[in-house]
Amino acid sequence: MAEPSDLRAVDRSWRIWPTVAVIAIVLSGALLGVLIIPVVQGRSAGIDPFTAICRALGILPGSPARPQLVDRNPPTPVSQVVWTPQVLQILAEARPERGRAKVQEVCSACHGEQGVSASPEFPNLAGQSGTAIYKQLNDYHTGSRANQFMTDAGQPMRNPSPATLADAPEAIIHLVEIGDPDRNIPPCGACHRHGVGGPIDAPVLSEQRQEYLTSQLKMFASGQRRNDVYGRMRAIAAKLTDSEINGLAAYYRAGFR
Repeated sequence: MAEPSDLRAVDRSWRIWPTVAVIAIVLSGALLGVLIIPVVQGRSAGIDPFTAICRALGILPGSPARPQLVDRNPPTPVSQVVWTPQVLQILAEARPERGRAKVQEVCSACHGEQGVSASPEFPNLAGQSGTAIYKQLNDYHTGSRANQFMTDAGQPMRNPSPATLADAPEAIIHLVEIGDPDRNIPPCGACHRHGVGGPIDAPVLSEQRQEYLTSQLKMFASGQRRNDVYGRMRAIAAKLTDSEINGLAAYYRAGFR
């Protein structure tokens, strides 16, 4: 018969080996999960071993298997315009004649003496709503919208006749008048024509430069232009195809010759 001391030794050995096995499994898993796999994945993704290990440990954000996306846009508000009663009152009492000298001195060089641009690079301002012009100028002033030529508005509001709108494929007219509910795209006309009750800062699009509209829609779609309130235009433009963008720009270009 075995002595009690021998039984205790056997019992200790059976307790030690499972513990050693568990510790070995944990260490092997940690070695694989924190060192070997992150380093291998990081190497294929162009990430140095130190960064890959720190990401695996949660010290740095991102995955060791792919490069971290970096938002290079400045951390400024999309737009700082707030439509307070005071601002609306100032706009309602604005006198266009006071701004006419500034228009002739500065704005007409790019946007034309009558507000119709000779260059496809610049939008037409003739008849644009005062609230829309105020918002864009304010956004340029605060840096929410960037353009190297814009540093520092009033024409009578225009309401183009539907006859000036170009013939267009039915799908484009459908986008303008009805939108595309399946893609959560509202109709363009719900915001960008006078008297529809949309956002007061939404600009009129009729008879605008085709090249300008195309470039702005693509900038919204890519996120390069970010001064739309609540990201409305970025969300909409990102869902449009290149064909739809070109078609809408051609439609609104319309009667301008």
